[in-house]
Amino acid sequence: MNPRPAGLGGRVGGAAAVSRPPLAVIVPVYNEAAGVAATLDALAAQADADFDAWFVDNGSTDGSAGVIRDYASSRELGRWRVIDESEKGTGAAADTGMRAAIAAGAELLARTDADCLPRADWTASVRRALTPRDAGGFGLRLVGGELVPRHDEGLGWPTRAALRGAVELAEAFGRVRSGNRDPAYLGPYMMAAGCNVAITAELYVAAGGFPRTRIEDLHEDRALVNAVRRLTRDYARRRDVVVQGSSRRVQAWGLKNTLLWYKDHAYRPEHVDIR
Repeated sequence: MNPRPAGLGGRVGGAAAVSRPPLAVIVPVYNEAAGVAATLDALAAQADADFDAWFVDNGSTDGSAGVIRDYASSRELGRWRVIDESEKGTGAAADTGMRAAIAAGAELLARTDADCLPRADWTASVRRALTPRDAGGFGLRLVGGELVPRHDEGLGWPTRAALRGAVELAEAFGRVRSGNRDPAYLGPYMMAAGCNVAITAELYVAAGGFPRTRIEDLHEDRALVNAVRRLTRDYARRRDVVVQGSSRRVQAWGLKNTLLWYKDHAYRPEHVDIR
C-alpha cells in the first residue's frame, strides 16, 4: 500500500507518514440541506485528515446532495463522495456506504450522522482504537464512542446533563434486556450509537453489516453490535471517541418519549424523521 500524499494527511507531526490502513467515514443523509454545513465543517476540521468520506443521500428532497458536493468542491476535498440509496432507512443507507467504502479499499470504517458534530480528534481516536496493540493501538475491532448533546441547539447545561444521564441509563437497561442476553454472546452488551460507531472492514463483513431496515422497524446499530458479540470479544466503549449528537428528537418528543422510542419503540410517533 502506498503512503497517502502529504496534503491528504501524509505528514503527521512534521514527520513523513508511514503506510496506515485506509479509513473511511460514512454519513447517511436525509433532508439535511439546512444544517449539514456544521457537520461538514466538523469533518473538514479533523486533526487526522487521512480519510475518505462517503455521504449516502437517502432520498432527500431538499437538495442535500448538492449542498455537500458544492462544499467538497469549493474546498477541493477530492476524497469526499456523495452516493445515492433509494431504499428508505438509516440501516440501508449506512450499509450502502460501508460496502462502497470497503469496495474502494477501506479497512477501517467510522460512521456518524449528518446532524452530528464529531470532535476534532474523532478520526484520530477511531484509528488509534482500531489499530492493533503491537502497532501502538488498542486492538479493538468494534468501537462505540461517547455521545454528548450538541451545544448549539439551545439546550441549557441541566438538560444536556440529563440527556447524558439518559444515555447511561439506556446502556444499563440494555445489559439486562432479554433480547441482549444469549449464551452465544462472547461478551457483554455494549451500546454503540449509530452516529458514533467504528468497525474494521473485515468484521463488518463477517457480522453481516447493518441490517438494511428502516429505523421504525429495527435499531440497526443494536443489531450490528449483537451480531459482533457472536464473533469476538474485541469491542469496547471508548470515551475518547466523541461526537456531539442532535437533540432534535428530545426537543420534539420530550425525554421520556425519546427513551421509550429507543426502548424497542414503546413510543411510536406518526413522524420519525424530525427536521
